[in-house]
Amino acid sequence: MLSDAVMTKEIFILILTVLSSLILFLGIKYFPEERWQIIASFPVKKDEGNLWKGINITYYGLLIACAQAVALSVFIVLMGSINVSLSNIILFVAIVICLCVPASKILARIIEKKMHTFTVGGASFFGMIVAPLTVIIVNRISAISDDPLTMILPFLSASAISYAFGEGLGRLACISFGCCYGKPVKNAGPLLNKLFSRCSFTFSGKTKKIAYEAGLDGHKVIPVQAMTAILFVATGIFSAYLFLSARYAVAYAFVILTTQGWRFVSETMRADFRGKGKVSAYQFMALLNCIYALLLAVFFPEDRTYTPDVSKGLGYLWNPGTIISIQTLWAAMFIFFGRSQVTGSTISLFVYRNKI
Repeated sequence: MLSDAVMTKEIFILILTVLSSLILFLGIKYFPEERWQIIASFPVKKDEGNLWKGINITYYGLLIACAQAVALSVFIVLMGSINVSLSNIILFVAIVICLCVPASKILARIIEKKMHTFTVGGASFFGMIVAPLTVIIVNRISAISDDPLTMILPFLSASAISYAFGEGLGRLACISFGCCYGKPVKNAGPLLNKLFSRCSFTFSGKTKKIAYEAGLDGHKVIPVQAMTAILFVATGIFSAYLFLSARYAVAYAFVILTTQGWRFVSETMRADFRGKGKVSAYQFMALLNCIYALLLAVFFPEDRTYTPDVSKGLGYLWNPGTIISIQTLWAAMFIFFGRSQVTGSTISLFVYRNKI
């Protein structure tokens, strides 16, 4: 008969799978539509007539914020399951976010020569590179505060799993905004044409990036964002199961090799600008991440001092510090990514005379 700990692990993975599947299904089905791009418009300046210029708040920002909140929650549960202190968890996340969020704009500016865009690929590459150093810094601070030290590999494994969830669910934001879009099905070659003739995306709305950048609104395109979302979330779920089975090295290597291997392959199916050259900078980063992850998985030892207990990790979520941290991250991501810098709006305000 299965132990209570194993039953808890199985139930956790089952619930995670069901909820993730529902979210992905709804997002993939509805977000290509025009109405799921702009969540609100705020009037900021009145023109010479009776119209206002507005700032658009996007579903992109809302979905990115929610995806990162889920990723942080998963990270906290996994780290809590092996008895890592909450202060160490929050400190690690804070350092990584402070480094990666600016990197998402800086690398996009360098590679794509664009001022008002972000790159998830560049941010994830930078985050994976600095993650081991971040753990070392956290451990140094922990030694001063008498918190127990944490082995590097479990930290890297949990952070990679949370990244898979964050980017996987975050791809729903790309569907909503119409970015990171695939090639037209009709131009994709005989094999891909046959494969995606019935399973494709057709975006609507002139403010979608696929429309104003490539004029592909109304055309069938390869659903790269959907495939990425499904693969990454599935990878995160399976790797979370490996982590909770104390298979940290396998979980870490599996996440990185799968996600970065797919990033390299999926670039060949995308139509948006990915930089110059046959092999893009993002593909090169993905290959480096794969090599780097294999070296780390071999170099750093697994720490099996603690048997993962997911029920203990879930208990971390009810801590006031955890709740505040997740809410703060959500708000920061929504503010940073939510305001559209490439679309605008004109707002007309009026009174319903029949309701006076």
